[in-house]
Amino acid sequence: MSDKYTSWKTLRLLWPFVAPYKKALIAAVFGLLLNAATDATLISLTKPLLDHGLMGKNYSLLMIIAGSIIGLILLRGLSNYASTYCLSWLSGKVVTKFRQLIFNHLVKSPVSFHDKSSVGDLVSVITFNTQLLSKASSDALIILVREITYAIGLCCVMFYGSWKLALVLFIIVPIIIFIAQFIAKKFRETIKSMQKGMGEITTAADEMLNGHKEVLIFNAKNYEKRNFSQITDTVRRGVLKIEFVSRLSTPIIQLIATLGLGGILYLVASESLDITPGSFTVVFSAMVAVMRPLRELTSLHVELQKGAVACESLFGILNSPLEEDEGKIEKDKVNGNIEFRHVTYTYPTRNTPSLNDISFTIKAGQTVALVGRSGAGKSTIASLIPRFYDVTNGEILLDSINIKDYTLKSLRSQIGYVSQRVHLFNGTIADNIAYGEKGKHSQEAITHAAKLANALEFIDKLEQGINTEIGDNGVLLSGGQRQRIAIARVLLRNNPILILDEATSALDNESERLVQEAIEILQKNRTSIIIAHRLSTIEKADRILVIDEGKIVEDGDHESLLALNGIYSQMHKMQFNA
Repeated sequence: MSDKYTSWKTLRLLWPFVAPYKKALIAAVFGLLLNAATDATLISLTKPLLDHGLMGKNYSLLMIIAGSIIGLILLRGLSNYASTYCLSWLSGKVVTKFRQLIFNHLVKSPVSFHDKSSVGDLVSVITFNTQLLSKASSDALIILVREITYAIGLCCVMFYGSWKLALVLFIIVPIIIFIAQFIAKKFRETIKSMQKGMGEITTAADEMLNGHKEVLIFNAKNYEKRNFSQITDTVRRGVLKIEFVSRLSTPIIQLIATLGLGGILYLVASESLDITPGSFTVVFSAMVAVMRPLRELTSLHVELQKGAVACESLFGILNSPLEEDEGKIEKDKVNGNIEFRHVTYTYPTRNTPSLNDISFTIKAGQTVALVGRSGAGKSTIASLIPRFYDVTNGEILLDSINIKDYTLKSLRSQIGYVSQRVHLFNGTIADNIAYGEKGKHSQEAITHAAKLANALEFIDKLEQGINTEIGDNGVLLSGGQRQRIAIARVLLRNNPILILDEATSALDNESERLVQEAIEILQKNRTSIIIAHRLSTIEKADRILVIDEGKIVEDGDHESLLALNGIYSQMHKMQFNA
């Protein structure tokens, strides 16, 4: 862990998130101080109770002390309730704020960030780490305020009872501070390991649930069980180690404090001190009571380390770069002229460019197909237009304007995107068709879009029609049905630019026919870029660009490319056995 996220600096980093709720913090601190003060005061009353009340048979004093004890107990309960409630309220606010900030940041993070990040780790940060940070911070605050105040109060009580006996504290306290520092050092890496393990648990569970059919067909049930068992066992050992280290302080401190008590008893028994029963009882009771705050103080560094580890992951995300959105131009609707000028793009994880000095122009309303071998760079071209990635060199123009000069919202509102792997959201079919614009479109408009996409063919057979719940990621629908909902999304928005990334490659013949019919309706009066594996689906395209190793190697329509007898012709022969 870097110095940036060590214990005390973590608290300073948290302050901007706590500051808006400082009234609750002040109330909590005041309650904790009051709670500690009442505890110490209760013990201090032992001296007058014994020396003057009982030994002196001063019954009026006994009545006063009895009333004082009742009042202090009530005050203690009230202050404890107030501080606990205020801290819980404050923690809830901070956790909610952090989770919203992390979520908002991830929504605006570039695709490249999500490409290299584990979903399980990110989910763990949003859920586990935010809670860990809040709990560690509130626990640290309780220890810092209440226990330190209580310990100081008890020390004062001991000196009030007998300053000679209280000198034993000068021996005990340095030893306990040394123990606290030792435990804190042992803690940090263990907590980081456990945090990583929680992310791995989420990832393993997510992969098994999403890939359940693959697990079954490849007979990988035992592998998945062993893998998950190893991960959970690692986390279990980490938790056990944390408990072992943190709980180790209790018996050690008790042993040290007991030796201190033994020293006090020895001094009293040796008659080397002239001390009253009340003074002895106060010192002895305070010495016993001080074990709790001293024990808790050893865990202060532990709690701060937990917070520091969580803070590192949270601020690591919050400090990661967002999508560049410095464009100023906003348009309701563009014409759809697209131009690539000497575009080169290299993925951050690769050494060689996926696209190498590519230049081409697509006129508004034109249908252009991109074909080529896997990894040739077709999907990269499709991903650069909506700025999922930004070009390494060169520029992309939309209506003769660099796409970086548009706001991201305006640019992406011009583009309808249908990929091979359609993602649907948990909700109704209508919700998914109107996704991102819920409430903007009427039920009739949504139904019309579904009709144009050939989706009513299956929607009308459902009991609740367009208002049918489709489950997580549309699990209740087939591939062809999911694709038609995705096409209905684009039809509803009437985007001037259409990108189809192998939208029919995974469909059966009947589904492909229905989807292809919907696509032909979708392409009308739109600039269309189609990435296709099945050449039969792009024979009518105005232009076909053949991409190979990041370059355009052939450019023409279907007939002219067949006549060239090049890569396109070879691909066509392979598919149709000609």
